[in-house]
Amino acid sequence: MKESIFDEEFYQKLNKLNLGIRMRLSQGQTGARKSSAKGTSVEFSDFREYMLGDDIRRIDWNAYGRMDKLYIKQFMEEKEGMFHILLDCSKSMDFGEKKKSVFAMQVAAALSYVVLNNLDRVYLSKLKEENVVCEKGMTGKSSFKKIIASLEQTEFDGNTNLNKNIATFPLHGKGVTIIISDFLDPKGLDEAISYLLYRQQQIILIQILAREELEIGLDGTLSLVDLETKENIKITMSKAAVDAYEQQRIKLQNHLEDLAKKYGFLYMQGCSDESLEQFIFEELKHTGFLHSK
Repeated sequence: MKESIFDEEFYQKLNKLNLGIRMRLSQGQTGARKSSAKGTSVEFSDFREYMLGDDIRRIDWNAYGRMDKLYIKQFMEEKEGMFHILLDCSKSMDFGEKKKSVFAMQVAAALSYVVLNNLDRVYLSKLKEENVVCEKGMTGKSSFKKIIASLEQTEFDGNTNLNKNIATFPLHGKGVTIIISDFLDPKGLDEAISYLLYRQQQIILIQILAREELEIGLDGTLSLVDLETKENIKITMSKAAVDAYEQQRIKLQNHLEDLAKKYGFLYMQGCSDESLEQFIFEELKHTGFLHSK
């Protein structure tokens, strides 16, 4: 993937997007989101009684005149949002005439750009085998080149155990976790969702599938190779076999939709041969995750 996938017009459009997600944060560096911690920013929050050692410059003398007690003005501190983008780097993601891996990296890059442009912090991490390769947190639009460089070095190989991967992922404080994957792991995702909810994460699942996985065009007896396990499988692509596959695909989609509805998070599906611009500016905006400034 090259940085040229984002032309100047695309950058300009990304600059007009904001993150339509509300967070009350207690950790993080100074940023643009309101924190539950009390600080010294310009937005007034509340009063409390003066205690020895408080900054006398924050005493509200008007309140003292009315109530004959010393009160301190508290202000809402602005904190940066913490966004974790987890990219599935299993071999199955490298499938398709228009590869899922390329589209997934493009989506990860575009979302990283919007996060950085909104003065929040993004962590790009890669799910590999049973490990998570964690990048350092990045802030500021100047960090975007590092995101692109990291994505260009990504290799898609082996298999991924999403439950094990994510259960070992270090999370500190509230934030947003975005998982980009085909979610074709036979072990599912339920344990990972439970872990993220326990860690007070707002969850976004973005499922990327290839056109060949959405519209089966094969027929006859075929010798297929599992991209992750390298296992050879012979299968006759009869109408019954195609129908059985389609039932399993829809079952997985329905399960992810049910999880999202049950726990109040966002799930959406994209196809690797669709326009990136359409996916970001129409489909993602339609969910409310992104909106125009």
